[in-house]
Amino acid sequence: MVLAKRTSKNQLTLPKAVVEQVGAADYYDVVCDNGRIVLTPIHPGGAVAVRARLAELGISETDVADAVNWARHR
Repeated sequence: MVLAKRTSKNQLTLPKAVVEQVGAADYYDVVCDNGRIVLTPIHPGGAVAVRARLAELGISETDVADAVNWARHR
């Protein structure tokens, strides 16, 4: 177990050992789950990279929406 202390400004410093396990991120999704605080690293630039790759492959937003609709109705 690794401890993190909350400051008077409600801030936490993530322990180095924890960050090394999940990878550093500037943003984290924060949710409460049965009294636990769950942090999930978010990489906002990831969506940009995915959109660029889809464009390279000639896959449009309509193609993606059609695929999602097809999968949901299976």
